Amino acid sequence: MPREISLSEVRGLLGTVVGVSDWITVDQTMIDAFAGATNDHQFIHTDPVRAAAETPYGGTIAHGFLTLSLLSAMNYDCLPKIREQTLGINYGFDKVRFMSPVKCNKRIRGSFLLAAARFRGAGMLMNTYDLTVEIEDERKPALTASWITISQFDPKDRPEGV
Repeated sequence: MPREISLSEVRGLLGTVVGVSDWITVDQTMIDAFAGATNDHQFIHTDPVRAAAETPYGGTIAHGFLTLSLLSAMNYDCLPKIREQTLGINYGFDKVRFMSPVKCNKRIRGSFLLAAARFRGAGMLMNTYDLTVEIEDERKPALTASWITISQFDPKDRPEGV
């Protein structure tokens, strides 16, 4: 369970890895469900026999966007909870790079470095995480990204002097 911190502690964490998620197994059932949800049924994702025969991967691989979408689960799993937060918002990405495919049945996990945190308005804190999704027993990560989130809170809870 992630630890809980206060708004006043966030800036002290700048430049540090604030969370590493548990491993998530990306199996064919997950890949097929994502293919159904996104209508992306390309054989490299959904046909293990053909993918083994016609690709260098030895079988199917996860959609890059599936790996990206798992960031939310990784976030909830490992990032510290901000005590005063009333709402969390996914603001978007400045950069996403798919570095290496995630082969079916591999495990992945996310590592989140708090790169920036700044107050926006009276009741919002914008956080930027430089993150890496590693693949178990692989040298190259699945993806790297710069992810921006917003923590909304009651303005009366804003720390003094910031």
